[in-house]
Amino acid sequence: MNRSTSDFIVRARELELQAMQHLAARAALVEVIGKLVHALQWERGASSIYLASGGRSFDAERTEVVALAEPLAQALRTAFAAQLDAGSAASAQMVSTMGWVLLDLDSLGPLRAAIAQKAPSVGDAMGGFSRVIAGLIELVFQLADGATDPAISRLLVTLVHLLQVKEAAGQERAVGASLLACGVCSELAQQRFIHLINAQERAGDVLLDFIDADLRPHWDDAQNSPNTAQLERLRRGLCMAKVDQVLDAAQSTVWFDVSSKRLADLGVLEAALTARLQANCQAAIAAARQDLADSTGLVQRLRQNPSPHAQAADRYFSEEGQPASVPVLATKGDAAPAADAGQAVAASSRIASLQDLLQQQTDKLAQTEQELRKAKQTIHDRKVIERAKGALMSRLGMTEDAAYRALQKAAMDHNKRLLDVAEATLALTDIALANTQASPSNLTQPASGTP
Repeated sequence: MNRSTSDFIVRARELELQAMQHLAARAALVEVIGKLVHALQWERGASSIYLASGGRSFDAERTEVVALAEPLAQALRTAFAAQLDAGSAASAQMVSTMGWVLLDLDSLGPLRAAIAQKAPSVGDAMGGFSRVIAGLIELVFQLADGATDPAISRLLVTLVHLLQVKEAAGQERAVGASLLACGVCSELAQQRFIHLINAQERAGDVLLDFIDADLRPHWDDAQNSPNTAQLERLRRGLCMAKVDQVLDAAQSTVWFDVSSKRLADLGVLEAALTARLQANCQAAIAAARQDLADSTGLVQRLRQNPSPHAQAADRYFSEEGQPASVPVLATKGDAAPAADAGQAVAASSRIASLQDLLQQQTDKLAQTEQELRKAKQTIHDRKVIERAKGALMSRLGMTEDAAYRALQKAAMDHNKRLLDVAEATLALTDIALANTQASPSNLTQPASGTP
């Protein structure tokens, strides 16, 4: 069955709508991921204090956060399952990463059981939780990389780097808490602690390159909150402690509370980004639906209501047509026959609305078409220049570099584009080309007798 151009236009709008719906579903997935990451970060911190204190501290807190994380993990599994649907348009890389995340989620059960028995080291426990969180953040990064809407892509990139800041802050909370809870300064833990502070700064610098201006105050509030001053004092104490120095184990709870407040402050920005992401997705879906409705309605109206000029042309060339009724476009000053005045007004109104819809669609398509035309023009220009170089090389025995320099010199001498010189070169006859060997500037001059 043959398809018309209008069928492809409508189908393009349908695909655009589907793409935005898929993106909205992934934005909802990002929200679940963010909540699960936050819960796992809390569980990692509580578990680190529990293990470092020999099970004397944070047992109840650890149990509480496990109860919070489990439903979120199940919600994520359900969301992952939806991405296996053939209509989800998930990439192979996304699906593969989801598989790895599921493997890591499966490892949490045995890890929690071992922690309850105080079996693993603090480092092993933190590594287990961190591996799951790293996979979740990697998945958000892939979702950001696959976004097709510039505004949504920018939000996702901002969110990825915020999650990286939060993860480094969460690891800092766990490392600092375990360092204090064990009561002795360890060189390895201290070095890791300092590295995590620097990692937050690096990710924060990138975040500031992408964040929307009206969301920037949330970041500034998190960086300059009253809690930050206390956090910096505690940081300084841990960074300046000497190896094997005895630490105040009671400060582990203070440290955990202060660093948790920082994570909560960053969570305000995360919530704002997530809300903005969902709002932009819904707005894009609404716009895509409207575009589809406009395109579908436009096509139907054009098919059902051909323009008066087209109808006049059909009548003129039909067997029953009147030879004198030459079909010409009416101008604004033309008056319609009285008998047809009502029809003319209705037709004029209908045509105007169709023209408006068509113009809207044309403008939107023109943006994409302009980019495509620019790319094609660049390719075309490069081909012309390469052909001109080839002509000089084959006919005058020039090297590639010499041929290119000759074209460049001619362009500069005559203040012309390189493309114009290349096109003129290809238009020259063999005799004219031979004359250019002595003077490359002649490349822009047509041969005798050439128009």
